[in-house]
Amino acid sequence: MNIFRLAGDMTHLLSIVVLLLKIRTMKSCAGIEQLVHMDIIVKRSGTLVNRISLKTQELYVIVFVTRYLDLFTKYISLYNSVMKLVFLGTSIAIIWYMRYHKVVKQTYNKEEDTFRHYFLVLPCFVLALLIPNETNVIEVLWTFSIYLEAVAILPQLVLLERSRIIDNLTGNYIFLLGAYRALYILNWIYRFLVEENRRYHWIAWISGLVQTALYADFFYYYIKRAGRTDRSNSSPLEPCFLHLDSH
Repeated sequence: MNIFRLAGDMTHLLSIVVLLLKIRTMKSCAGIEQLVHMDIIVKRSGTLVNRISLKTQELYVIVFVTRYLDLFTKYISLYNSVMKLVFLGTSIAIIWYMRYHKVVKQTYNKEEDTFRHYFLVLPCFVLALLIPNETNVIEVLWTFSIYLEAVAILPQLVLLERSRIIDNLTGNYIFLLGAYRALYILNWIYRFLVEENRRYHWIAWISGLVQTALYADFFYYYIKRAGRTDRSNSSPLEPCFLHLDSH
C-alpha cells in the first residue's frame, strides 16, 4: 500500500468521524438558522435547516453493501477487512441516527432534502450490467457501487446549494469526502507509474474523475473561506460558516 492510498482511506474515515461527531454531539442533522456570516445575521426562528442529506447517506450504504460482498468470499488483509467493516458500520449508524434517534430524527426536514435519489440507482445498475468490470454477480455489483459512488454526493450538494450557508462541520465533512477521492486519483497515478504489472482500471478511474469534478465548485468556496479565516487569525475551531455565493 502506498502513501496516497493510506491517506485516502484515512481521509475518508475522518470524514465519517466528523459527520458522526456532528450528529452525536449536536444531536442534530440540521440546525436553527441563526447564523452569523461576517456582519450579517440571518434569523428564521424555529425553522429547521437541513445540513446533512439522508438521501446521500442512504446511497453510501448501498455503495458499501454492494462493494464489500467479497468480505464473505475473499480475504485480502486484516486492514482491508477491518476498514470495510468500519465503513459499513459507521454508514449504517448515521442512517440509524437520522431515521430513528428520538432527538436527531426530529431535526431532519425531508421537505428540504427532495432530490430523487432513486433516479440515480437504476441508471448506475443498468450501466454496470452493460459495462461491468467482470461478468459475475460480485463484480457487477462492485462496478455498480463504483458508478453509484461517483454521483452519491449529488443530493448533499443540491441541499447545500439551497441552504446557501453551511456550518463549519458540514463543510469539513464535504471537503474531506472530496479530498479522499482526489487522493485516490493520486494513488492510481502512482500505481500506474510504479507497479510492474500495470492494470487499466478504466471504470474506477473515470468514475473517480467524475466524482472529484462534482466537488470542484464546493472546493473553490471552501478554500476561499479558509483563506479569509487565516487572514483574520480566527481559530479553525470557532463557529464558522461557508456562504455559497449566487452565480
